[in-house]
Amino acid sequence: MSASHPVTIAVDAVGGDFAPKAVLDGIILALGQDDGLTVLLTGPAHVVEPFARQHAARVTAVPTSEIIEMGEHPATAVRSKKDSSIVVGCRLVRDGAAQGFFSAGSTGAAMAAATLVMGRIKGVSRPAIATVLPTAGVPAVMLDVGANADCKPENLLQFAHMGAAYAAVVLDMVHPRVALLNIGEEPSKGSILAQEAHTLLAQQMPGFVGNIEGREVLAGRTDVIVTDGFTGNVALKLLEGTSSVLMHQVKDAMTSSVVNKLAAAVVAPSLRRMAARLDPDEYGGAPLLGVNGVCIIGHGSSSATAVSNALRVAVSAVRGGLTERIAQALA
Repeated sequence: MSASHPVTIAVDAVGGDFAPKAVLDGIILALGQDDGLTVLLTGPAHVVEPFARQHAARVTAVPTSEIIEMGEHPATAVRSKKDSSIVVGCRLVRDGAAQGFFSAGSTGAAMAAATLVMGRIKGVSRPAIATVLPTAGVPAVMLDVGANADCKPENLLQFAHMGAAYAAVVLDMVHPRVALLNIGEEPSKGSILAQEAHTLLAQQMPGFVGNIEGREVLAGRTDVIVTDGFTGNVALKLLEGTSSVLMHQVKDAMTSSVVNKLAAAVVAPSLRRMAARLDPDEYGGAPLLGVNGVCIIGHGSSSATAVSNALRVAVSAVRGGLTERIAQALA
């Protein structure tokens, strides 16, 4: 177990398709891996109080009376349901009771609550959702992947600074290489947004290496990939879908005959390692960068492993001073 300094993370107990069980099991895993972690658990009293009693030294129940459902309008729900597990979790960070917040519930609601309740870091025009991608080399950070469909060039410059800070703090990258996702490598390629963003990044972003095409995203030649939220979300969903189809195709091929099954037994360990590298659960949740505190948003289908890894990422971000690093970069 870790012996690092204490960190308190607020956790939404009822967010996600498999909540509350997956969330609670994930907390148990995370507590076992880090003896400096404590949890403020938000959600209905009948869920959070018994669990807190079982882990009294390190989990505190924060009963809430409302839940934001997946189908609700995010901003409206956040404003109307002030005693929801998501809003209360963000309020705990704002008030200093916790240093970070995790939810696998509504992404829109978590993003809206973090922005409205926790507030933005001074100088941040728009928070961005980042994700960690497995590549042929070390993992890479891509942002924005869904928070901002329409962007200005200066937004992409801020995303670059925030992504580089995240790569440095959570992935231990000393001098992150930053690239702009585009349809060609030349500075003159792409939309007006891409061309103007390239000019800004080339002038003001340390470590900027130019444009990167979609086929190079997983090549491992850059550490931070910057794009607008619309393009980033499409790219991310395409990568997730392609990965899923390929793994199913490999499985079908390896079990299609007796000979193939015998071959599969030989390569099975390698295939399992490859599947683990491509499994989103291994990378925890997606950080919402630019808000005044650490906010990690989990996938709706988060398992206990995903929850545990998301809490590990949240703790690393807190201990690494992520919020302060972003503030310094944008000062």
